[in-house]
Amino acid sequence: MFAKHRTTGYNGYALAVATASNFGLVGNGRLHILNVGAGPAGEVINTERVFDTQDGLFDVCWSEVNENQLVTASGDGSIKLWDTTLADFPIQNWHEHQREVFSVNWNLVRKDSFLSASWDNTIKLWSQNSPQSLQTFKGHSHCVYAAMWSPHSPSLFASCSGDHTVKLWDTNSPAPVQTILAHGNEVLTLDWNKYQDHTVVTGSVDHTIKVWDLRRPDRELNCLRGHEYAVRKVKCSPHSGSLVASTSYDMTMRMWDITTGDMIEIHDAHTEFVLGVDFNLYRDREIATCAWDESVHVFTPRCLM
Repeated sequence: MFAKHRTTGYNGYALAVATASNFGLVGNGRLHILNVGAGPAGEVINTERVFDTQDGLFDVCWSEVNENQLVTASGDGSIKLWDTTLADFPIQNWHEHQREVFSVNWNLVRKDSFLSASWDNTIKLWSQNSPQSLQTFKGHSHCVYAAMWSPHSPSLFASCSGDHTVKLWDTNSPAPVQTILAHGNEVLTLDWNKYQDHTVVTGSVDHTIKVWDLRRPDRELNCLRGHEYAVRKVKCSPHSGSLVASTSYDMTMRMWDITTGDMIEIHDAHTEFVLGVDFNLYRDREIATCAWDESVHVFTPRCLM
């Protein structure tokens, strides 16, 4: 299982998970739409819909304009738009990237566009109403693992890459406006702090998580150590400016206080690489993780009880 994102604009029970067979190396993919509800013994996860694809899915993101629509990133370089109320086929299909699409992210401010990041070293800007990409951003010299919109600006986004850098972009310019040599190895993931508009958090193959102030990029604000292998995903809490969750190939999800640098929780119930993590926007104590052990965990961490 490669990623999941909880709905961001409409309800607190729908959960999307993008999956790939054979660890994403070869084979088909499936998009799962899950419903998380209360049961007699706690939370119950039920499958609402599944959509099958001919190649593995690496990421999924809910639309910010339609509660029933999602966009997925595929290993064959395609991007697909799905509607959970319609047939088993995508309602839109784009195929411009030359290699795997590893990340998709919807604009939280403008809400009319989304980004894709690819192993072809490029980032593309899309509108669901356009048959072609609106813009292509080139600047990285290696795979782009993620491109994430700023939650504070309609035109700013940040990207991370196998070239060890984080780049800041403005859609009004084709070139990056800032480049940070963020880690000594590939940067696999990043996220924006929802309460501090100049702060981003990055995770790397070097096992570390770093906190950056984009106004002072010469040195990180904090370096969080604890993971034993590469950091696969970082996610800033929508409920707290100091709380960050991370997942890793060490089979754990960890939670951190980025102001103190303290690790405040370890979730080690998965038995394989943990690749996805997200906070529930509407239930402030709930978090979800997914892993290569073919399981999704929805739970309240002890540190939030």
